[in-house]
Amino acid sequence: MTVGTHIKSTLLLALIAVSLGGLLLHLRIHPVSQNTSNLVPLVCGILSVLVVPLLFAGKKTISYGYTLNGFLVIIGTVGMAHFAVAHWPEPATFESVVLKTTLPDIIVLWTKFFVGKAIFDLELLGYDPARNKVGVTYRYPNYGWWLVHLVAVSAVYTISALLWR
Repeated sequence: MTVGTHIKSTLLLALIAVSLGGLLLHLRIHPVSQNTSNLVPLVCGILSVLVVPLLFAGKKTISYGYTLNGFLVIIGTVGMAHFAVAHWPEPATFESVVLKTTLPDIIVLWTKFFVGKAIFDLELLGYDPARNKVGVTYRYPNYGWWLVHLVAVSAVYTISALLWR
């Protein structure tokens, strides 16, 4: 086994572990039997645990895995941010906003994104310590591209939530 294969395998295991942990935590806190809207995170969690790692494992499907993983993180972020706003702590102090909202959960969720980015970059770019990182920030697969999509999905979700209360 090469070092690259070992690192990719380790990152895939990390991706599966954080995805499975998030799915099980969500099932414990928000069971589908209590609210049918909990089906969305259930489906996203199953995709994260089963489909995304399979897509990342193949050279031909790694871009699909990277894209699906990123959008699942965005969906989770927007959903948990909405939940946090709907259940805002009273009184809203710095400590209560940081510790009694879904902010810690969102930060853990973004671990999934960065592990996926590491797998994608390792496979696409290889590992050459002398190689410079190049590319336009707002173009796929860079961080700016994801930021644009996070803002766009958030805006569409917010507008739809306001219109269909």
